Amino acid sequence: MNYSYTMKKELKTSIYKAQCIGNVEPIEYMIPYPSMRSLIEGQNIKFSQNVIFSKPKMTNLEFYEKINQTANWLDSIGFKQKDYIKLTELVFPQTEILLFAIWQIGAIAVINSNENYDDSIKKLKLKNIIHKNINLFDLIKDFPKNFSPKYKPLLDDDALITFEKGNGIRLSHYNLLVNTSSIQKALNIRSQTSFSCSLKPKSTSWVILKAILPVYCGCIYDDIGAEITIGKSNCHYNIRTDLKNIYQYKKNDIAICPENGAVLALGKNPIHLTKFELIKDQIKIQGHSLMMGYLDNNLNKKQFYDSAFFL
Repeated sequence: MNYSYTMKKELKTSIYKAQCIGNVEPIEYMIPYPSMRSLIEGQNIKFSQNVIFSKPKMTNLEFYEKINQTANWLDSIGFKQKDYIKLTELVFPQTEILLFAIWQIGAIAVINSNENYDDSIKKLKLKNIIHKNINLFDLIKDFPKNFSPKYKPLLDDDALITFEKGNGIRLSHYNLLVNTSSIQKALNIRSQTSFSCSLKPKSTSWVILKAILPVYCGCIYDDIGAEITIGKSNCHYNIRTDLKNIYQYKKNDIAICPENGAVLALGKNPIHLTKFELIKDQIKIQGHSLMMGYLDNNLNKKQFYDSAFFL
């Protein structure tokens, strides 16, 4: 069941209006890559020999080859395009490789950190046969390092479903890419900068800030002596979720809102192509990172109106 196909036209229009910012519609802002699988492919073409992880040491080419091997493994055990696949926490950087491999086969990653199997997640027909204790590198070592995708996702296709707040949040390839691009601009991260992030693979924050951002920026991931660190505390940039206090944030505080892809603001300032304001006990959000909606259309009807999303 694909929820994007069951949403009524009027509701899709309300969500799309909220995703516009000023006169700029999502279709009018060009990003370098048409999907997450194209991101890793494009970065490999340009920077194949650049080191992406310091430990274990791995180049972009080796990272890409392991993604392809994992995609071939996923295909061999029955996963296919548009399947909903629960993301399993593995030893670093195996979880990151698994995530990109899910996108490589055209499937949709699901984060269900709270294990709340409500009616929405049951409807997804979630496939969960990737166990926590596996060694991914052992499983994929004999699979080909090339992969021919049977389906290439589009920008507005679902890439990620997260249940980290209980309700299923739908994020497209565009949502993830534009959110990553915007936080890269805000932090001014340059290629080959050493980078570290302490987040666990249980949230959209991890997806954007640890899995995608280093790849997008061409960073070198290094947990020892990194020039830029991101985490919950005592880092160069600290993530916060208490949005009601956002106007009191410090310049190095990153405001997290899963409904907005992951990052909403740096300090008090919204990231590129995002706009927000506090209105009494609500926060009004507009912009290109804004989700494709909840899985629950009753929530969508309640919270998308007046060309905005109200949290």
